[in-house]
Amino acid sequence: MNIGVPGLTAYAGLFEVAKAKKGEYVFVSAASGAVGQIVGQLAKIAGCYVVGSAGSDQKVNLLKTELGFDDAFNYKKEDDLSAALKRCFPEGIDVYFDNVGGATLEAVLRRMRPRGRVAVCGQVSQYNLERPDGVDLFQLVGKHIRMEGFLVSEYAGDYYRRFEEEMARHLREGKVVCVEDVVEGIDAAPAALVGLFAGRNVGKQVVAVTRESEN
Repeated sequence: MNIGVPGLTAYAGLFEVAKAKKGEYVFVSAASGAVGQIVGQLAKIAGCYVVGSAGSDQKVNLLKTELGFDDAFNYKKEDDLSAALKRCFPEGIDVYFDNVGGATLEAVLRRMRPRGRVAVCGQVSQYNLERPDGVDLFQLVGKHIRMEGFLVSEYAGDYYRRFEEEMARHLREGKVVCVEDVVEGIDAAPAALVGLFAGRNVGKQVVAVTRESEN
């Protein structure tokens, strides 16, 4: 058997892009396809819990009985993809190997665990559409783009102090300008808040409740 390019795609996507590790929860869409079936089997060898989705009961049975997936479901029979994923992954998903995009990707993102990783291999549900369904994430594939979420709270401590020193220097030297939209008085606060959500502010919205006396 020559698994060639599909095998390499599965291997690189799972271990280099998604960095799947032993004990993690892995979901594979289009799991009975040339790439998906290899992804699932490699993830099992690595010690992961693996679930796949496919488009027929026959394919689902293949995944569970011959390819060693821990679980699988027929997405065409699921009225609610989010509910199906919650059923299969009550503790959430660590790694998603995405072959289909669209509604499946949207549902999976809601089920991802913190620090989860998505390897975007294909977007088959979006091919041959006049207009992509939602965001055109196929751009990630052809351009090798990586998306990563973050919380600013992770960059406190020493990192913040380094930022503060560098930014203070940029401000003193006039290399960075901070624009603020200032309104005067507490009575102006409600209108300022409404304007914030309507996009009327320019820069940071500030309400100056009082001004210090110059005397």
